[in-house]
Amino acid sequence: MSNYQITNPFSGELIEEYSLAGRAEVEAALGKLVAGRQIQQVTPAFERSEILLRLASLLRAHREHLARLITEETGKTISDSRIEIERAYNTALASAMEARGVHGEALDSDAFPPQRERIGVVMWKPLGTVLCITPFNFPINIAIHKIGPAFAAGNTILFKPGPQNKRSAECLLQLCYEAGIHETVLQMVIADIEATSWAVAHPQVHAINFTGGTAAANAIAARAGYKKLLFELGGNDPLIVMHDADLDAAVAAAINQRFATAGQRCTAAKRLYVHAAVYDNFARKLVAATEALKVGDPMEEDTFVGPLIHAGAADQVEQRVNAAVAAGARVLCGHKRAGNILWPTVLENVPDDAALVVEETFGPVIPLRRFDNIEEVVDLVNNSAFGLQAGIFTQHLGLAKMLFNRLEVGLLALNDGPGFRAEHFPFGGVKESGIGREGVRYAIREMSYQKTLVI
Repeated sequence: MSNYQITNPFSGELIEEYSLAGRAEVEAALGKLVAGRQIQQVTPAFERSEILLRLASLLRAHREHLARLITEETGKTISDSRIEIERAYNTALASAMEARGVHGEALDSDAFPPQRERIGVVMWKPLGTVLCITPFNFPINIAIHKIGPAFAAGNTILFKPGPQNKRSAECLLQLCYEAGIHETVLQMVIADIEATSWAVAHPQVHAINFTGGTAAANAIAARAGYKKLLFELGGNDPLIVMHDADLDAAVAAAINQRFATAGQRCTAAKRLYVHAAVYDNFARKLVAATEALKVGDPMEEDTFVGPLIHAGAADQVEQRVNAAVAAGARVLCGHKRAGNILWPTVLENVPDDAALVVEETFGPVIPLRRFDNIEEVVDLVNNSAFGLQAGIFTQHLGLAKMLFNRLEVGLLALNDGPGFRAEHFPFGGVKESGIGREGVRYAIREMSYQKTLVI
């Protein structure tokens, strides 16, 4: 086992030091979950629904405590953390509603010859035990997006949160138990890499629901064998601003969906393509709005941009900005640093092959790119390893429909940014952005299998 230190990303204060779990702890947790499957088998859907309703109420009752834990652990602003808890409430509520609505279908065998006079009753059944692995940036809501549907489907759950999120995850675990989820149905381990890898390959783990980076996903897939995989991975999400766009609304979307959470979101607006006819006006408005943002202590109510999760993350973003500038990019605002805080930065003339644009850059940086022809944008967007979400501002519905058909993404938001998410909508991408779909109803199906009774 190895030690892990939780430090406040803003102050650098040591919050807690603890030992990561090893193989023995993971094995013990899995043993409990195997026994817990019997509890899930005899727990009817309406009881699972009622438990999830209680969990939703408990999340709302403890929202301020949870929000403060998130801010201390991650550096997310307190206002952003409160929004996360409200979203987690909605996710638990949606899980409760969908738990009652898992339904199958009846098939007539006589649809094709020969006549057999049989009926096939098709139902959805739980896979068994689901390993849920969550990242640092939305430690409660993403956890509920995994635990809620997995529990609603009738599975047992091995929950592995990010090591930085130990205290918020422990609080969530206790709320789950208080709501009525039995401890043999939900176990939490914060394991080291070796023990996590061992769990991935364990025969008593039947599905892996992972949110994180591509490299970790590749390692999980190589170890998982014939398990169900549900991966929500990275994004390099474009925001397109056409000549007929509402520029003020587009600027607001760019600010909120790139600089919130200090840009550490998979659906953040990471590439901005602006039509030449409105480029100068849009850039002026964007820079003015960016410079008006308060940067600093995430616990202060009006702070909009706090620190990145740790120094290594800030180093990587800063290095990519420096490399883009060295290659000819021009800084319109920002490009300052204090500790783990990077000031929100807007650049233009960034080369299309710069790492800042090509890779998923997890930080508060907007690269602006002027365009004349939408075909150019389609090629640029699709020439990416990622394909999560996209947004376009335009009054031309036909153009939006064309882009919906041609852009290689999982969602296109009209007159909104790529960061749009509703907890009950399908969520996921193509290419290296993931496998399968989250969103409560869809995640329940992902963590179930179809079983047929012929009568």
